[in-house]
Amino acid sequence: MAFATGDFAAKLDPWHDAARSVVTPALPAFKHPQQAIIMTITISRLTPALGAIVEGITLADELLQQSIDRLGELLVEHQILFFRRQPLTPQQQCRFAKHFGELHIHPIYPVLPELPEIMVIDTHEGFLPDNDNWHTDVTFSPTPPLAGILAAKQLPSVGGDTLWSSNLAAYEALSGPLKRQLEGLTAEHSVIKSFPADRWGADPGYKERYDRAVAKHPPVTHPVVRTHPVSGRKALFVNEGFTTRIHELNARESDALLALLFAHAGRPEFTLRWRWSVDDVAFWDNRITQHYAVADYLPQRRVMHRATVVGDRPF
Repeated sequence: MAFATGDFAAKLDPWHDAARSVVTPALPAFKHPQQAIIMTITISRLTPALGAIVEGITLADELLQQSIDRLGELLVEHQILFFRRQPLTPQQQCRFAKHFGELHIHPIYPVLPELPEIMVIDTHEGFLPDNDNWHTDVTFSPTPPLAGILAAKQLPSVGGDTLWSSNLAAYEALSGPLKRQLEGLTAEHSVIKSFPADRWGADPGYKERYDRAVAKHPPVTHPVVRTHPVSGRKALFVNEGFTTRIHELNARESDALLALLFAHAGRPEFTLRWRWSVDDVAFWDNRITQHYAVADYLPQRRVMHRATVVGDRPF
């Protein structure tokens, strides 16, 4: 399949960047298999710390590998990418996510029965929100996710925003002495900190699955500071949702240092806040970010679909 022919092909730079516009080839839906359409992807930064809005690409389409590669580069650069007005079926969301790796099936949260790679976050008065804390997804796994892809399906009339924080910016803002103190420290991450038995184990509809998940996921150890496997930059890797203690410190020291790092990571300078519209899609680098789902919309309902890309072991 050719993107261009003749002299034009020799001159075309598919990653031309001018005024934050990136020319990226993408093939919409294979309506004309013999033709590729060059689309202009526009990048608009949201904050100095992280975040960009991406326009000029349709995630539901069959995308060319060059477009996927470019989105991967932008993810590393901006840490989270937002796409507005992108209606996706669960199958299309899975297809897009699989371009970046194997998909994770959450061991506890509800999933679509016909497509378990799609996790369903359907919160309302009968199923209360529990993501209103700063957390990095699934750090109770030895290989926490590389990325999350979240699609807004049903929203309250007001509220239900999500905040993201850059663990890169948080680490880089620490003083030199504190950075040196964190070198070599490791922390325990536990599934039951965010999924306590009094909520998940008490419901007969979830108990068997919950007990199986807890048995399969004993506490794991990760470095307090991890290195991004692509950029090589260092980032904090502790979070309020799953981190329970620092192994090398006594309990009082561990609690004090974790409290400092948890509070530090949530400083406004390192964060952004996204106000959702239906069919918005967020794509974030889970290795170096945290997020917080604001639970301010009850008794209204909020429904989100998440695909999660498996990552590697932090180092």
